[in-house]
Amino acid sequence: MALTPLNELAVFIAVARHKSFTRAAKELGVSTSAVSHTVRLLEERAGGALLSRTTRSVSLTDMGQRLLERAGPGLEAALSALDHLSADTSEVTGTLRLTVPVTSISTVLEPVLPRFIQEHPHVRVEVRVSDRFVNIVQEGLDAGIRLTESVERDMVQVRLTPPFRFVIVGSPAYLKKRGTPTRPEDLEHHDCISFRAPTTGLLYHWELERGRRELRVPVKGPLVADHAQFMLRMAIAGVGLAYLAEIEAEPALSSGAVRAVMEDWTPSVPGLFLYYPHRARASPPLRAFINLARKLLPVK
Repeated sequence: MALTPLNELAVFIAVARHKSFTRAAKELGVSTSAVSHTVRLLEERAGGALLSRTTRSVSLTDMGQRLLERAGPGLEAALSALDHLSADTSEVTGTLRLTVPVTSISTVLEPVLPRFIQEHPHVRVEVRVSDRFVNIVQEGLDAGIRLTESVERDMVQVRLTPPFRFVIVGSPAYLKKRGTPTRPEDLEHHDCISFRAPTTGLLYHWELERGRRELRVPVKGPLVADHAQFMLRMAIAGVGLAYLAEIEAEPALSSGAVRAVMEDWTPSVPGLFLYYPHRARASPPLRAFINLARKLLPVK
């Protein structure tokens, strides 16, 4: 590598600190003649002698002393910073920016994020919760979490959850009052909480599946929303039927706050996946998040 003023300056400071060309050469891992040659190049650049040499000692000239006082602290600080950085390579630092859907809050973020922040206190996490499509490259994000069908094919995908179903749920009070639907056509006579897709602004048609038969059923009702947890709460309150990811509705199903209906028509999806650009190298915070998620989440 060609010598630069900084290289030359580093050699000079080593000689000045040790008061010896031999000891400086040993520290730097080069020959004594190489150290002497480098100091001469710096002296030519400075336009005068920086060191006084005798057969028994090395001392600084006035010019050398001024150079050491002015440049020494800065160069030492820079070298120290590099040493400190090398010593701290195991310490994850930086910012992790994620876009996540509502469904992932209870299924992924709540189990993983508190532990991640505890284990990596020097990482700042920014989370944008949205069910709309997000271009993570254009918006300067590190990664996203979505259903695999929503992820572009050129993305690296990491599974975060097992496959799960989408289910239709209603409160016991609502079902007692309005009856329990058993067929897709029954939904026409029920109050259904409609979902407006944030990306397109269109009302979502409930996707139903039994065997090889697949249907997209337009539904209607007194309420339209774009937030799954809000829709679940309204279903619990008896407003109507809601179409939700089973992993999100599970606590309410287990407690009996809602019941699943038409379970023979419930479609399954591969699960939630974390994704990031294929051409990009995952940052240390993102790699740490992926490793912890794989450790904590029940992915099959």
